[in-house]
Amino acid sequence: MGIDALVFDFDGLLVDTETASLRVWQHLWRGHGLELDVSTFFAPHGGDVIAQRYAGLAAAVGPSFDQEASHASRLAYRDEVHATLELAAGIAGWLDEARDLGLRLAVASSSHRDWVVGHLARVGYLDRFELLACGDEVGTVKPDPAVYLLALDRLGVRAERALAFEDTVHGVVAARAAGLRCVAIPHPHADPAAFTAAERVLTSAAEVSLASLLGLD
Repeated sequence: MGIDALVFDFDGLLVDTETASLRVWQHLWRGHGLELDVSTFFAPHGGDVIAQRYAGLAAAVGPSFDQEASHASRLAYRDEVHATLELAAGIAGWLDEARDLGLRLAVASSSHRDWVVGHLARVGYLDRFELLACGDEVGTVKPDPAVYLLALDRLGVRAERALAFEDTVHGVVAARAAGLRCVAIPHPHADPAAFTAAERVLTSAAEVSLASLLGLD
């Protein structure tokens, strides 16, 4: 492929915080005797949707809804769930291969830097990435390509010499708009058939070695 750098999305790709988020919000809704509509849960963009999610829960609960208490409950349960999260299947192996192959590694995420840093530090892989480009450093989030363009600028690498990895359709759109080829590993609640713009769609990083994916074996 002629690749010098790999640029990874974070949420749902390196660590499955997407499923964790769904689990946390389902827990919150069930605490009110309600079921969350999973079909509308995941936003078609990388922006912050917390306010909208609370608004939806408030409308479902009615006048008795206490957002302050619900927020405290959500954060407590979220911390409990997040403490169990590790790198997604196969990712650790890919990072080891990338190191051995001399490939540069970066993260391009719509999430804030402290979120990405906190999780990667907790699982012990923060130092594997040369740099991070995050949502609080750009004016627009995915599907806008800004965060990928920032990552490429910081790497000093041309788009055609980098390969992106994404778990959402809007992430693939962002990577392609920045000029990168992109491999998709859809998170468990995404439709793999929707990833038509991806170079390749995998079920997980454990499906194939990185060297094979890059055509190096």
